[in-house]
Amino acid sequence: MHSPCSKHVEQVCSHGCCSNPLFSFPEFTTTTTIATTTTTTSTATSTSSACRKQFISKTTAAFFPNTRFTDHESLPSVKESLSTFTQTYPKYSDTARVDRIRGQEYYHLSLSNRVCLDYIGIGLFSHLQLQTHHSPSSSGDLHSDYPSFNSIYRSVNLKSQLLHGGEGSEFESSIRKRIMEFMNVSGDDYSMIITTNKSSAFKIVSEAYPFQTSRKLLTVYDYKIEAMDAMITSSEKRGAKVMSAEFKWPRMRIHSAKLRKLVERNRKKKKPRGLFVFPLQSRTTGASYSYQWMLKAQENGWHVLLDACALGPKDMDSFGLSLIRPDFLIYSFYKVFGENPSGFGCLFVKKSVISIMEDSCVGIATLVPAKNSSFHSDEEHSGTDLDLQSPESSTQTVTHGETNKSLQTEYRGLDHVDSLGLMQTSMCTRCFINWLINALTKLEHPNTETKTPLVQIYVHESDLTVGPHWRLIFMTGKAKRLSRHWCKSFLTETTYH
Repeated sequence: MHSPCSKHVEQVCSHGCCSNPLFSFPEFTTTTTIATTTTTTSTATSTSSACRKQFISKTTAAFFPNTRFTDHESLPSVKESLSTFTQTYPKYSDTARVDRIRGQEYYHLSLSNRVCLDYIGIGLFSHLQLQTHHSPSSSGDLHSDYPSFNSIYRSVNLKSQLLHGGEGSEFESSIRKRIMEFMNVSGDDYSMIITTNKSSAFKIVSEAYPFQTSRKLLTVYDYKIEAMDAMITSSEKRGAKVMSAEFKWPRMRIHSAKLRKLVERNRKKKKPRGLFVFPLQSRTTGASYSYQWMLKAQENGWHVLLDACALGPKDMDSFGLSLIRPDFLIYSFYKVFGENPSGFGCLFVKKSVISIMEDSCVGIATLVPAKNSSFHSDEEHSGTDLDLQSPESSTQTVTHGETNKSLQTEYRGLDHVDSLGLMQTSMCTRCFINWLINALTKLEHPNTETKTPLVQIYVHESDLTVGPHWRLIFMTGKAKRLSRHWCKSFLTETTYH
């Protein structure tokens, strides 16, 4: 398996629009570094650091310096803001194709004049996708409740499924193949199963991992996550000893000395340590974690589960999967293949670790064509036991050529991201993130002696490594936090322009 990470990372960093956590490990140093690697890493880090500092200084100096906005009348006009934005980030003009695609196929994002603050998916489905996918009787309704496909839940022996389960029907096999291409994952190295959601994928690993012999579960999360809670509960029932990384206040950085102590093992003990669960990014501060924590864990006998759900578009191209090779990889496809159902989860298991997994009966998902879909045949799945046992038995009346044409529509969102590439998606994302953080920090409550900020964020303005996911808290004029439920109720009833 060959990853194009080195080429892409070098190009992106030379433009200063992103950094690569693979080569950055500020928390601690390692004594096993080869000299040539040290030189290359040092040069890349130095160049990238200079670009980031220049990028940050431009952002801070250009966007209304020494200015605070206390009401909507004090805000600059859209025309003025756009002019400042394009002057500050001249390279943003290179991403004009992103705006064209958005206007042509994702115009529904502008119809409601609302701003979505809680969307954490890597992409959205195209409305042209819906128009082409549904039958003529329903294609006129952009908000149709007809599903894009159906997801059937079935119970299987995980080990047998990974070894002999096959790829399912032609419909599901095509989706699997496209996902693995998009993720840069080789079928020679990994087996993939589809789950109902991300939480199901974590739970499956916890139910099959051999905690009887590798007893420890070490997690690195600075925020509460439902999927991890379910995994911890299931693992503890099976005898796992659960440990968690600690974080330093107020920047919420990993407490590297304590995590290193948890990761490293006594050199005299060579037995497997357990499962190291590692997210690529914090969803509190948005900070990217160094990938070398995974390498450190592998060197000390841990199996590594990579939570890749925070990855942005095309980030797998710079991940370096062929270098790190986690034992498990979990990813979530949310609103990429359509709005109904909203998505599914994917669990990738390295084939070399399947043998150590315990026999367990787990629930997985099988994707089948929806009734209204052009994939669908007259013999639709009815949800009976027979269907659950043999999802691939459904016949399709469409020809192979028609199937490929329809599948191309299904993949429209992934195709758009692939056509844009890592350079354009990274540059576009980086410009908007830094502009938004800078703008939010300038909002204040009016008539307050203490200049109370309107929002509180845990992102440092000088941190260019921040990703698209971070915590945002709305504050009252008395510097008290507004509850999440109040904000949700208020935003539901209010339209923002």
